[in-house]
Amino acid sequence: MATGYSDRINHALAFAAKHHDRQVRKGTRLPYLTHPANVAIILTRYGQDDSTIVAGILHDVIEDCVREGFTRDMLEQRIADKFGSEVLDTVLAVTHRNSDDEGNELSSEQRKEDYLARLASANESARWVCAADKLHNASSIVADLKRTMEEDSVWGRFKVGKAGTIRWYRDVLERLRSLGFTGEILEELESTVQVLESYASP
Repeated sequence: MATGYSDRINHALAFAAKHHDRQVRKGTRLPYLTHPANVAIILTRYGQDDSTIVAGILHDVIEDCVREGFTRDMLEQRIADKFGSEVLDTVLAVTHRNSDDEGNELSSEQRKEDYLARLASANESARWVCAADKLHNASSIVADLKRTMEEDSVWGRFKVGKAGTIRWYRDVLERLRSLGFTGEILEELESTVQVLESYASP
């Protein structure tokens, strides 16, 4: 059973804090680190092991932190060296790619399709990280919608708008189910997606 704290988890939080430094959550002033930290809390609540929690903390590093001298290859190598190949494999499985295996650049919609397709070959830890990531993101949207009088200010953060955003969370949920993922977290994710869908009408 995960305890929610270990030296490895502490190391991962420090690593994520360094690489997400000065980044904020989309449309807010919240430090970006609040997201991977909450993903870790969710994974701990569901009893996931250290490696899965560490991967949850690091899941956006490769996707979001290719900057200031850090290439994608460098970030992959740093994660492998510090946290092991198992964690790296999990992180890569839930990292959106900009190009496919042949080097063809992917559009925004193709990146999502590629993400969903690659979940088929992802390990169980990656599917847990995916579910926890989407649960926190969707829950954050719901919380912001409940706090604002201007719903458009929330939906306006997303290039695909309200309909596309809601559809994305439903698509991920159904993809996990179709792959036979049965983690208890799906019940919570389903409830949260249903709340999002209640905002679908104009």
